[in-house]
Amino acid sequence: MFSPAFESLGAQALLQQPLLALFCSRRCPGVLILQAYDLGRTLRDAQTPIIGGFHTPIEKDLLTILLKGRAPIVICLARSLQGMRIPADWRQPLAQERLLLLSPFAESIRRPTRATATQRNLLAARLASRTLIIHAHPGGETDALAQTLLQEGRTVFVLPHPAHDHLLANGARLWE
Repeated sequence: MFSPAFESLGAQALLQQPLLALFCSRRCPGVLILQAYDLGRTLRDAQTPIIGGFHTPIEKDLLTILLKGRAPIVICLARSLQGMRIPADWRQPLAQERLLLLSPFAESIRRPTRATATQRNLLAARLASRTLIIHAHPGGETDALAQTLLQEGRTVFVLPHPAHDHLLANGARLWE
């Protein structure tokens, strides 16, 4: 299922940049959604190199915002690249060498699953120099990812929200 080598499409040199991993739970408070959109535009305008799976609704919206700029973007897939249709809005950034698609999965993995999504998110976070959690629903997959990263001693930022107090208590930092 999980391949030791990566399949890739795009500019592999993007992996040499200090990437910021972005994650957000499916369920997200409205106040954080608004902050996420503002943050997406700020990161786009600052041309901050970003990595993520871009699978949840907020992550997809952030990807749309980021693709409208010039920031380098790495998309980690929860499936094989083989047989995948490249969305139209990804083609120009690929041609401009500011987009990289990565998959660590064998050709037989054609659909994302919860297990491959978990592996994908961990890969994206480990390739990043730091991680920003827009929202981690307590007890959810993004929360578990954040806890794993904190246990590994990785730099994890969260947006200010009472739901993130437990992450802050475990070593996460507030995103300013």
